[in-house]
Amino acid sequence: MSHPQTFRAWMVNQADNDFSMELKELTLNDLPVGDVLVKVEYSGVNYKDGLASIPRGRVVESYPMVPGIDLAGRVVESQDARYHVGQEVIVASAELGVSHFGGYSEYARVPGDWIVPLPAGLTLKEAMVLGTAGFTAAMSVERMEENGLTPEKGPVLVTGATGGVGSTAVAMLAQKGYTVAASTGKTDADAFLRDLGATEILRRDEVKPNPKRPLAKARWGGAVDPVGGEALSYLLSTTRFGGSVAVSGLTGGTSFTSTVFPFILRGINLLGIDSAHIGNDYRRRIWGRLASDLKPQALLERIHTAEVTLEELPHSLSTILKGEIRGRTLVHLSK
Repeated sequence: MSHPQTFRAWMVNQADNDFSMELKELTLNDLPVGDVLVKVEYSGVNYKDGLASIPRGRVVESYPMVPGIDLAGRVVESQDARYHVGQEVIVASAELGVSHFGGYSEYARVPGDWIVPLPAGLTLKEAMVLGTAGFTAAMSVERMEENGLTPEKGPVLVTGATGGVGSTAVAMLAQKGYTVAASTGKTDADAFLRDLGATEILRRDEVKPNPKRPLAKARWGGAVDPVGGEALSYLLSTTRFGGSVAVSGLTGGTSFTSTVFPFILRGINLLGIDSAHIGNDYRRRIWGRLASDLKPQALLERIHTAEVTLEELPHSLSTILKGEIRGRTLVHLSK
């Protein structure tokens, strides 16, 4: 199969104090080593990608780098017998866009061990509407259920509920029969969140801890927290006995305060969710659930999705760092 002589990709570079992000023309020889060449159809805009696009984001491990921590596309060359030309695949939750050229490129070359064949039940677009954000939400739900969460244990609070992790978590939990409360700083998002399945909306100032009370009234059977910071402090003090808090993000800050009381008096489980350093068998199993029981109904209609071109991408990266994106933004590489 013939390929173009050149293709486009966003590249970030850091040399001393000089940081740059440029839309460049690359050749296949510029791509890193790997077993499989993929023509990228979609990538996603994630908070981690926003951090990769600024000088002191502290997520890129080596420069120059093509950001984009997830992608979906079709195999165009393969030296790995597990994959064939024309096969639709997902690459996400690995070293993509951090230490290996990522999804903001019309072509990507990756190791075969990172690849997940697109499971039945998902299109390439749906896979990236879910993307790393939906994958993280699914991991959060599964880990909490492994630690005893059931709908009978009480309502589940989702922080940062209009973002990628938050919005998909609200939809997944509601679909599985949980009573879901959603926390957001956006005053115009109530209808969106209720459509996803939230029955209660909390404002950002309602999820702040009381520094004088290490344990507040127990309200939540569990919580999905892609925010961190003060929100995590609040969740630890208000989760019911034996409940779990699944933390996966830091948009609200990297530090939080707590005491030992939530852990020794209420038996709270603090679950760290890391979607990058996991085995491919586990990754494939989670994607299988995302294509079946954890796939939100009417995914493309309910999860607010915007599409941008490569040229429009920098604005979206800036917007996600400001916390102003609702739902998911996709980069459509074939536009």
